[in-house]
Amino acid sequence: MATRAYWKGHLRLSLVSIGIELYAATASASRLSLHQIHKPSGQRVRYQKVAPGVGPIDIDEIVKGFEVGKDEYVLLEPEELDEIKLESKRTIDLVQFVDSCEIDPRYYYKPYYVVPEDLDVSEEGFAVIRDALRDTDKVGLGQMAVRGRDYVVAIRPSGRGLLLETLRYEDEIRKSDQIFGQIPDVKVDKDMLNLAEELIERKSAPFDPEAFKSQYTTALRDLINEKSESGAVTPSTDDDRAESRNNVIDLMSALKKSIAKDKKTPGRKRSEAKSTQAKSSRRKTTKRAAG
Repeated sequence: MATRAYWKGHLRLSLVSIGIELYAATASASRLSLHQIHKPSGQRVRYQKVAPGVGPIDIDEIVKGFEVGKDEYVLLEPEELDEIKLESKRTIDLVQFVDSCEIDPRYYYKPYYVVPEDLDVSEEGFAVIRDALRDTDKVGLGQMAVRGRDYVVAIRPSGRGLLLETLRYEDEIRKSDQIFGQIPDVKVDKDMLNLAEELIERKSAPFDPEAFKSQYTTALRDLINEKSESGAVTPSTDDDRAESRNNVIDLMSALKKSIAKDKKTPGRKRSEAKSTQAKSSRRKTTKRAAG
């Protein structure tokens, strides 16, 4: 693996426990980041910690606080927060299974790839859990504690591996009634509905992420390259130039790795997706026939 594992531990299903590693499934480094620059000097804008009426302050004087009223805060010392941090557990117990379509998309937060930690020891158990989830079309639910906090996680098959997605808790989801309640009830014309459904059917196709490109990112990258090649680069201090070079090198490296990885993956993913859809269709047909 070219990247470092985010987490290492065990995945447990009843008495079956296998070593696993988690890797971030998203590449934030591929985004183009723009900095604020002082145009006359070409210097990057830096920020100071400032308290109103006091001015710049020392970082050692800063603590966390929770606002309980206007300009009123409950102050929390670092040692108090350390005391309530959860001990990082090295085991994710699969305690429940639900249909893959049952979890509301609003609950999904961040995805991670799951792979066996030691192929010689964990390969078979990993394959058993993966294939069992795929054959039953289920998602496993559990909890993990990492970096002092606990998370609800959902685990599902993904190609030759597993995909773990952290979930938001129930109280983190804003109720849709507050937003949708103002939408009036409308009696839909049947002919218009049929036309809309026909249009949807005609434009239906398997999801292909490569078909969607960010026009803004492409235009921004072209603009940056054009200005860079024309010599429109603002000089800065030696330290800033060194920092900028490192950022550009890291960004280009991340982009090249992401592009190379994407070229290898889509074909396999589509074929596996079609195989999964075919299995699901056969199961549904069998159930209808049995009924």
